[in-house]
Amino acid sequence: MSQSTGIKRVERMGEKGIPGTLATLLSLTTDAVVGFDGAGRVLLANREAALLLSCTVEDLLGQDVRDFFPADASTTTAAPSADLLGLGADERPWPFPLDGTAAALTLRTPGGELVPVGVRCDRVSAPGETYLLVAESLDAERTAERENTRLVDELSQANRRLSGTLRIVLDTLDSQDVGVLFSRVLEELKDTMEASGTIIYLAEKDGFRLRGHTTSLDDQRVPQFMAFGDSIESFVTRAGHALRLRLVAPEGRELRQGRMARREVLDEETRELHRVNAQLLPPFGSFLCVPVWFGGHVISIIEVGWREDRHMRKEDARLLDAVAQYLSVELMAAFSSMRAERAASLDRLGSDLSERLIEAGTPTHEQFSDTFERICDELDAHLAVIELNEYQRTCLVSLPGREGDAIEMPFDLDELEEGYMEDGVAVVPVTSGSDLSSWLSGRSVYSLGALVDMGTLAGSRRCVMVLRSGVDEPLEDVDLTFLHRMADEVRAAVAGAEARSQDTHISQALQNGMRNELQRVDGITAHGLYSSATAAAFVGGDFYDLIRLPDRKACVILGDVSGKGVEAASVSAAVKTALGAYAWEGLAPAHMVRALNDFLMGFSRLETFATLFVGIVDLADSSLTYCSAGHPPALLRRASTLEVEMLDVQSGVVGAFREMAYHDGVIGLMPGDMLLLYTDGVTEARNPAGDFFGDDGLREAFMREAAGDVDGLLDRLLQTIDSYTERHLDDDVAMMSLRFDDLGDEDGGEGE
Repeated sequence: MSQSTGIKRVERMGEKGIPGTLATLLSLTTDAVVGFDGAGRVLLANREAALLLSCTVEDLLGQDVRDFFPADASTTTAAPSADLLGLGADERPWPFPLDGTAAALTLRTPGGELVPVGVRCDRVSAPGETYLLVAESLDAERTAERENTRLVDELSQANRRLSGTLRIVLDTLDSQDVGVLFSRVLEELKDTMEASGTIIYLAEKDGFRLRGHTTSLDDQRVPQFMAFGDSIESFVTRAGHALRLRLVAPEGRELRQGRMARREVLDEETRELHRVNAQLLPPFGSFLCVPVWFGGHVISIIEVGWREDRHMRKEDARLLDAVAQYLSVELMAAFSSMRAERAASLDRLGSDLSERLIEAGTPTHEQFSDTFERICDELDAHLAVIELNEYQRTCLVSLPGREGDAIEMPFDLDELEEGYMEDGVAVVPVTSGSDLSSWLSGRSVYSLGALVDMGTLAGSRRCVMVLRSGVDEPLEDVDLTFLHRMADEVRAAVAGAEARSQDTHISQALQNGMRNELQRVDGITAHGLYSSATAAAFVGGDFYDLIRLPDRKACVILGDVSGKGVEAASVSAAVKTALGAYAWEGLAPAHMVRALNDFLMGFSRLETFATLFVGIVDLADSSLTYCSAGHPPALLRRASTLEVEMLDVQSGVVGAFREMAYHDGVIGLMPGDMLLLYTDGVTEARNPAGDFFGDDGLREAFMREAAGDVDGLLDRLLQTIDSYTERHLDDDVAMMSLRFDDLGDEDGGEGE
C-alpha cells in the first residue's frame, strides 16, 4: 500500500469511486477510524470509534481529536516536536505521530475513563489538510465488551428489519384500500430501513409515474415521471434486483460549469458509474432502488434513501427484494383499482360536460374554451388554442404563459394527424422527442400532451393542444381516450344543435300549416292555449281544434303526440287532419279513434304514439259524446252546483298496438257548464321540491278561476302553474276550455 495515497487503483475504481469505497471500509472494519483536518477538527468517524469512546458519532463530529488524549497519554516515544511538524510554538502539539508510525497511547472517554489503545495516523490526499486516524483497544476485556455491543446492535437492527417486514405484510394482506399501499407502507418501509424517505413509481405506457412518497419528502423535489431508457429504471430493470446506489460528488470542473444536466451514480456492487439526467434523481445521497416484478414485467420501482452518504448492506437489498416480491400482487391490484377510479372520474366529468354542451345548443367560442379549460384542469394540463387560416394553410397557436402572443406553427395539420383521424376527430399524442414536442420545448416549458382536432364546426376549424411541461409525465391512454370522447361530444353537440335548428324550422312550418285556431261555433265560448317547456319554444306534439259541424254539432279535439321535432309535428298534423276528415264523415268518437289507430300504425316508422280526447258536442241534444284515448280525464264544471265532475270513461293510447279497444262515454250538458281539456304537462308539472301539481291541484285551480272572466281562464291557470313550478316546466302545456251557452232544439245557426 502506498503511503502517499493509501489507496490502490483497480479496474473501474478511480477517484470517483473513493467516497463509496471509504464509506464501505468504515462500516466493515472493526477498528475505530476518525478523520480530521489540520486544526484537529473531527470530520468523520465510524461506529467503532463511537463505541470505543462510549458516545455517538454525532458527539464526535466537530470535536478536537487531541481532546481525547491526555497530555501524558503517550506510552512510547514522545510525539514529534512542534518544529518537526511545522507548527507554531503557540499551537498544541499532536499526541501521536502523523507519518503512519504506530504508537501506544491512553485514550480518555468523555466520561473520564482511560483506555489503552494502539494508533496509527497519516495524511491522505484530499482537498485541504486531512488526516486519518486508526485506533484499536489494547484492553482485551473492553475489546470483548465492544464486540458484544456491536453484535447486539446488529441483531437489534436485523430484528427491526424483520419486524418492519412483518408489519408491511399484515397491513397489506388482502387490502382493498389503495391508500394503504401508497402511504402507510411507504412510511413503514422508511421506518424499517431507518431511511430519510421512500418513493414509489408505477409503470405506465411510456415510463414510470410517481404514485407516492413519504411525508418526510414533502418539501423536496421528487421527479414526477421517469421515461423508459432515460433514467435509473433502465439499469435497475436490467439488473433485475435491488441496487445499492450512491450519488457521486461532482468534480471541481463540473461545479465551475454551474448547473449540471447529468450526474453520476455509483453501483456499489459492480462499481459501475451511470450518468443520469439530474432532474430524474431522487433527493438522496445514497439509496436502494428496488424493481417490483409481475408477470415478467417491472410494474413498479421503489426507492428507499438517505440524504447523506451511507453504507448500505447487501442484506438490506435482499430484504427489500423479498418485500417487493410480496407486494407485487397487491400493487398490481391497486394499480388496476386506480386506473378504474381514474376512468370513472373522467367518465363523470365527461357526462357533466356533455350535458352542458347539449343545453348550450351551438357552443360559442367562450363555451368551447370553458369546456376544454375544465378538461385541462382535470388532466393537470394547460390549454393552447390553435387558429387555422384555411386559405393560407397556416396555423397560429397561443401557448400557455405567452398570452396574446400567437405564433405560427411550422407544421401541416393533415400530416401531423395522419393515422390518427377517426370519425372526423384526431387526437395526436405529443410525446418527448417528437417533432412537435421539440418545437414546443424551444418556445415554452409545455411540450408534452396531445393535439386535438375536431374538424370544421359551425364554420370554423376547432383545434387545441392539451399540454404539460417537459418534466411531467405524458398523458395516459385513459386520458387520450377521454380527449377523443370529448372531441366526439363537441362535434355531436354542434351537429345536434344544427339538426335541432333545422327541425325547428321544419316543425314550425308544419305547425303553422295546422294553426291551433278554433272555429267559431254559435252556442259555445271556446279558448285554447299552448305553452312550450323550452326557452327556444321548440315545437312539440301538443295540438287542439274545434270543428263546426252541421246540425248544431261540433267536434272538439285535444291531443299529445310523443316526442318533439319534425316527427312529432308531422304526426300531429296528420292526426289533426285525419280527425277532421272523420268528424265530417259523421263517425262516433270511438270509431274515429279506432280508424286513426289503424292509420298511425302504418304512418310512422318510429315508435310514436298519441293520447287524445275527441268529443262530439250536440247542442240540440244537450249532450257530449267523447272518447278519451290514454288522455288525462277532462273536467266538467256544473253551472248549477259549481261542482267539478271528471269524465272518467277511458280507453288506450293511439298508435301503439293494432288490437286496441276504444269506448265512448256520454254526458248531458246544461247551459253554463264549462269543459276543461288539458295535456299531462299540466298535472305532471313539478315544484322545486319535486312534487306534482296533480289532479287535485288542477281541480282546485279550475274551481277557483272558473268563477272569473271566462276569456282569461286559461291564462290564469297557466299563471298558477308557472308560480307552482317557478317557471320551470318539464313538458309542454296545452289547454282548452269550452262554455256551453246555448243548448236545446232552438235554431242556433247550423254550420255548413
